[in-house]
This record gives sequence, C-alpha cells and structure tokens, in this order.
Amino acid sequence: MEFLHAIWMSAPVWMWLVFLAVVVLLLAFDLGVLHRDDHVIGVRESLKLSALYLSAGLLFGLWVWHGFGSEKALHFYTGFLIEKSLSLDNIFVISLIFATLAIPPAYQHRVLFWGILGVIVTRGVMIGAGAALVASYAWVLYLFGAILVVTGIKMFFASENPDAVRDSAVLAWLRRRLRVTDEVHGNAFLVKQAPANGAGRALWHATPLFLALCMVEITDLIFAVDSVPAIFAITSDPFIVYTSNIFAVLGLRALYFALADIVQRFRYLKYSLAAVLVFIGSKIFLGDFVFDGKVPAGLSLAVTATLIAAGIGYSLWRSRIEAPAR
Repeated sequence: MEFLHAIWMSAPVWMWLVFLAVVVLLLAFDLGVLHRDDHVIGVRESLKLSALYLSAGLLFGLWVWHGFGSEKALHFYTGFLIEKSLSLDNIFVISLIFATLAIPPAYQHRVLFWGILGVIVTRGVMIGAGAALVASYAWVLYLFGAILVVTGIKMFFASENPDAVRDSAVLAWLRRRLRVTDEVHGNAFLVKQAPANGAGRALWHATPLFLALCMVEITDLIFAVDSVPAIFAITSDPFIVYTSNIFAVLGLRALYFALADIVQRFRYLKYSLAAVLVFIGSKIFLGDFVFDGKVPAGLSLAVTATLIAAGIGYSLWRSRIEAPAR
C-alpha cells in the first residue's frame, strides 16, 4: 500500500489518467496509423515522428507548469533533458543489437515499439520503488547522489566496446535457454517449427526479433540504473520523475532511425554526460551545505543544458575536423 500511495498521491488521479491517455493515444497513432505495415523508416519520417513526441513532451511540461507551478515544470524539463541525453548511449547499443542479430530495418520499429511497452511498466516499478524508499528513508537520496558521482567518474574513463553485444553473457544465456530460429520469420517474435528431421511435433521457437526485444529491454534496465537516480536527484515527486522519463524515452526511440548511423559523431558527448551525472549527484549535497536547501530548479536546468550543448557542439566540431583525415 505504501508503494501505491507513494506513486498515486504525488498528483491527482485525473492527472495520471490524462498522462496515460496521452501516451496510449500517441502509441496507437504510431502503430495503428503511421506504421500499420512494416517498412523501412527513413530519416525524414523519423524526424517527423520525433517532432510529434517532442512537441507532446514540451506541451505536457507546460501543462505541468499550469497545474503545479514553474518549479515543478522546470524539474520536468530537466529530467526530460537528462533522460534524453543519457539515452543517446542506448541508441548506440540498440544499433549494435540489431546488427549482431541481423534484424532487417523493416522490422526494427516493431521491436522498439513493443520495447516501449516494457519500459512503461519497468520504469513505473523502479520509480515507484524509489519513491517509496525516499519517502521512508531520506538518506536514500544521498545514496543516489553518491551512485551518480561514481557513475559519472567511471563514464569519463570508460572505453567503448563495439563487441559488447556479440560477447554478451546475457545473449549467450538466452540462446542456451531458448529454442531460437536461425533467421527472422517476417515480423513474428515466436513461430512453430517442426524438427529438422521431420520427426515429432512442431514446437515454439523464438526468432531473432524476440532476442532483440529481450536485449533492448535488458539494456534499458541497465541504463535506468543511472537515469532513474539522476531524476530523483532533481525531484522526488514520482509524477514528475515518471512522466519526464516516459516522454523522453518515447521521443528517443522515434529518433533512433535518424541517429543510429550518426550517433558515433557524438562520441565526445559522454564526457558532458559524465559531468552532468557528477553535477546532479553533487547537487544533493550542495543543496544542504551550500544553498541551505534545494539548488534552484532554474540553475539545475541551465547547468545541465549548457553541459549537454557543449558536448554536442564539441562533438560536431571535432567530427568536421577529423573527417578529411579518415
């Protein structure tokens, strides 16, 4: 009961219902109208869909401003920006998953779409648990802050491993535990297949699409370990944390098809993201010992946006300089 109370009582029930209705309508329009048939999504279509999700997130932030005031709206936008930026690394990993499992471009949107449904549930569970912990034990916020600082420092010195998915122990475990077909079967996640020798009854087999879906969900859980504490360090309001998380994930999955091929150009962004995590983690301690309370929401948003913009700008500048040498 405490778990449910921590989630639902942070905002009126009707506001939760409005949020869920907006998400359901967006997903229904996405799958039922725009992508009723499987097809390769081009950059232009990806950008249009991303603009739709981005506009929905920004407008929802204005609605939060109207309903809760400017401070919570700034918290929403800060969380939205942090989650979007941290998820850029997620795009790189998803592209590796699709390449490793040889998922045709025409079926990649299907994997990402159903992956979103999993994210909506798993993020809700993680955020609800986090909210209940914070409500019961105030010191948990300091633990989140310490995790973010350590994660940011590790990110600064971490090196990329393009073979991480191929050598993944999780993928190897899934292959051992499941009957998996050698190749995709249209857009199906599961198919019935008879034994190769023709003897015996047909059994259910997972397709590479199902493996990709599992890996995308597991990858999101791993990234959520960073992103969820990051937003709790901004605000402990479950409504703001959850809605900013979901709107950011929705938009970034849509943007995947435009960024997948050029995400490598943003390789210096990770240093900015590392600085953001250290800043957000330190903000909890700064609020108590420097600002005699919470760090102003406007300052948090300004510092976060400046660091991310600097990382993107420097990455693009370096890619232009280094391009002729390749």
